[in-house]
Amino acid sequence: MDNNEKQVLLSIQNLDVVFGRGKKAFKAVDNVSFDIYKGETLSLVGESGSGKTTIGRAIVRINPCSAGAIYYDGKKISGKLSRKDDREVIRKIQMIFQDPAASLNERATIEYIISEGLYNFHLFKDEKDRIAKVENVIREVGLLPEHLTRYPHEFSGGQRQRVGIARSIVMEPEFIVADEPISALDVSIRAQVLNLLKKFQVERGLTYLFIAHDLSIVRFISDRIVVIYKGRIMEIAETEELFSYPLHPYTKSLISAIPIPDPIIEKEKKLFVYEPEKMHDYSKEQPSLVDIGNGHMVFGSPSEIEKYKAQRFG
Repeated sequence: MDNNEKQVLLSIQNLDVVFGRGKKAFKAVDNVSFDIYKGETLSLVGESGSGKTTIGRAIVRINPCSAGAIYYDGKKISGKLSRKDDREVIRKIQMIFQDPAASLNERATIEYIISEGLYNFHLFKDEKDRIAKVENVIREVGLLPEHLTRYPHEFSGGQRQRVGIARSIVMEPEFIVADEPISALDVSIRAQVLNLLKKFQVERGLTYLFIAHDLSIVRFISDRIVVIYKGRIMEIAETEELFSYPLHPYTKSLISAIPIPDPIIEKEKKLFVYEPEKMHDYSKEQPSLVDIGNGHMVFGSPSEIEKYKAQRFG
């Protein structure tokens, strides 16, 4: 399907997020722009502190935007919204948080945690309908109705993350920001949670922004990948395109850090280290994010862009 035929569900345009004021101001996100198409999984990848979660939290209106705008289904959702629009955005865009232990209310039962959104938005006809919805969603995430009377501390990390997924799915959202939903889980549980997210995407036509720092996981679930470094986008491409032709040195460094299952090859592998001060000279030419063809966008100065084009297309 050509990109022109796809429907843009969420559009981020020239987004800045600044924390603090005056001399203490810190720009966590710097002039970020990208679109997410309806029904796709777009992954946002970068090391810790690169601004990934900040962008996710800006979409769900936890972090205010300092500049730029965020549009959902053609409507601006950043900045001030009417109460009606605000509620609509909250219902349609849900977030699965990174730490399932910290994002669940320890004093509430699982039934109340999952029902909270239903209560707030009156998404049930009567008490019987509410219980049916909660029991259905708890089964869908692989837990049992008898778990509903328990408290979060009685569950393992993987089970708590399933509760977090159930809490967002029960709202029947269109778009989910999944903020490193598997980084706190054991490797064996990760695949189960990823399969669960994929299942809901197919069944409900969901769109995901998947935030991660591990490229090996991202490869199996993403349609496209955005690579971010220190608040700026370095590269955007379809998944296989990015892995076949990583152009920006930061992307190469992330790919080189993926562990190889063979211990002998892993031992002899040379890690590629990204050193921006040595690799780029932006004193004469200003860098920008440029589409070099095939939907592949790279951040660089005009001379670097020519070099990347030659690497990609020969």
